[in-house]
Amino acid sequence: MAPRLLFEQELEQLKIKVAEMGNYAEISYDKLFLAVKGNDRDTLQQLLDSDRKIMDMLRSIEAMCLALMTKQQPVVAKDLRLVTAALKVVTDIERIGDHVSDMAELFLRRGENFGKEKCDDLITAMMEEACAMFREAIEAFVDGDAETARVVVDSDDAVDDLFNQVKESMMEAIRTQSLDADQVVDNLIIAKYLEKVGDHAVNIADWTLFRLTGEIEGREIY
Repeated sequence: MAPRLLFEQELEQLKIKVAEMGNYAEISYDKLFLAVKGNDRDTLQQLLDSDRKIMDMLRSIEAMCLALMTKQQPVVAKDLRLVTAALKVVTDIERIGDHVSDMAELFLRRGENFGKEKCDDLITAMMEEACAMFREAIEAFVDGDAETARVVVDSDDAVDDLFNQVKESMMEAIRTQSLDADQVVDNLIIAKYLEKVGDHAVNIADWTLFRLTGEIEGREIY
């Protein structure tokens, strides 16, 4: 088989591996969302270890990227950009996996009372918005879809706005003493993790645009 054809097949395999890792993280996130809404403590407990497989997938893809760069030595700019972007994207996916595990722990600590606090509708909205951003960001990277990547970047304002609403809600809870200090802190940390999920989705979208254009955040790099 011609070296170039073999290299292109390996690049396609790389995209498949990134998609699989993203899909696994997305499934974990969906399980978290359903477990929270259904007060399913068994599933939340299982999600405490959800980041272990994600880490294994990360290491495998990192090794694949390094092998592509050292053995195949890509000379076409778009090929090198794809490998470089993949290395960055899987790091963001791994961090989202970490956040799923961290949030599962916090929701377990909250007990079976989700949906009873005033801010829970805001947290639910954040979970839905951040998950949609993450799903679209992965699809954009795998498909090489610049338009969808830009939509993800623009969607970050919605998550940030919801986070600010959660903060305002918690300030009101402190003033009225409707929640104790631990509950306020836990809700704020959960909201911060969800904001971070949105940030990681934006990072994935930015690296997708770099893969396609050689630019990131409006600056040409390669």
